[in-house]
Amino acid sequence: MSNHDYSPDQIADREAIRELVDDYARLADRRDARGQAALFIADGRVAVYQGEPGTAEPVQVVNGRDELAAAFGGLQTYDKTTHFNGHSKVTLDGDHATGESSCLAYHLWTEQGQRTLMIMSIRYHDTFVRQDQRWLFVERQLIIDWVDRRPSMP
Repeated sequence: MSNHDYSPDQIADREAIRELVDDYARLADRRDARGQAALFIADGRVAVYQGEPGTAEPVQVVNGRDELAAAFGGLQTYDKTTHFNGHSKVTLDGDHATGESSCLAYHLWTEQGQRTLMIMSIRYHDTFVRQDQRWLFVERQLIIDWVDRRPSMP
């Protein structure tokens, strides 16, 4: 389906949801854990998987904005991160939506004098809701497809 098959409201909703996904990545890289958590409904949730949801149990589940902010604060342990969002697909249903998006997450730190780079290929299965004219995450299922960790040169 191309953009001309969507109503102006649907196009605006899709753009708002894409901005939400991009804001999540931008705030992660800026170390704004509270800002990241504010992108979720009050009792929002992140579940982390190393395998497909439904066939694997989550390795971590974080519930509510306070727990989310604490978990997102864990990015402080890295010197730098870059979350690069790729493709995304959104299905709208009134004030609710679901989607899938991809992300390459780069994490850089120094460990025992060695600069280290970890790259994670991540997929998100998302549930969204519009509250007070704003799209928010209800749940993000973070699926780690692969991880590459290696020495890095400055």
